[in-house]
Amino acid sequence: MKEQLYTIPLNDAMAADDECPFCFIEQKLEQDLLDFTLGSGSSYMESDIRERTDKAGFCRYHFLKMFQYGNTLGNAWILKTHYQKINGELSNEVKKFKPAKLSFTDRLRKTKEVNNTMTAWVYEKQQSCYICRQYEDTYARYLDTFFHMYKRDADFRKKVEESKGFCLVHFGDLCQAAVEKLSDKQSNEFFATVFPLMERNMQRVSEDVSWMVEKFDYRNQDADWKNSKDAIQRGMQKLKGGYPAAPVYQQKK
Repeated sequence: MKEQLYTIPLNDAMAADDECPFCFIEQKLEQDLLDFTLGSGSSYMESDIRERTDKAGFCRYHFLKMFQYGNTLGNAWILKTHYQKINGELSNEVKKFKPAKLSFTDRLRKTKEVNNTMTAWVYEKQQSCYICRQYEDTYARYLDTFFHMYKRDADFRKKVEESKGFCLVHFGDLCQAAVEKLSDKQSNEFFATVFPLMERNMQRVSEDVSWMVEKFDYRNQDADWKNSKDAIQRGMQKLKGGYPAAPVYQQKK
């Protein structure tokens, strides 16, 4: 049962014929986490969950997603107690704050290093996000499962070989994980498969984008669009991940 928790979504992602199966998984995970944090189950009213969200906070990106999600009361409750914790921490930082003393040389160098406790505290807050943390933990398990299936399941390997590859962001993660999770022989075989796969599909998307440009030439106005109608969003996804054209995800009524 535990294995199916990750293998089924991975197989679903491979079957989706997407530009990147991990973008597919990422979107579903993020939506599930928004539902968990703010959805009708009211987990934000549970003291242990609120303790975690108060401590971790949320990044700018996920605050935007939470606002768009649409649960006004849930967002207000989360912000209320999170502010109480942040304000308490801020008061402590103010009490112990001592401005850094920079040497004349440091001032000339205009160093970008953090040189005071208040800035370090603020930077730490910006790096922390409850949803990001939950996603990263689950994403790591999906990477483990991907290579577990790749090593043992010939059908899964065939799905990878016949896929559209990955976005560059998740491709980089896979290359790193391959070195860590596969033997030298296995990783070499993996790279021999995915490198040509990526080159092929990057070229395919590039050609779709180029043809979209050509379609704006009056001489091609009656020509077939081929596969270029959604080339912009697919082109952006292939480079940076995600779904630029995806509708806003909101609380289910």
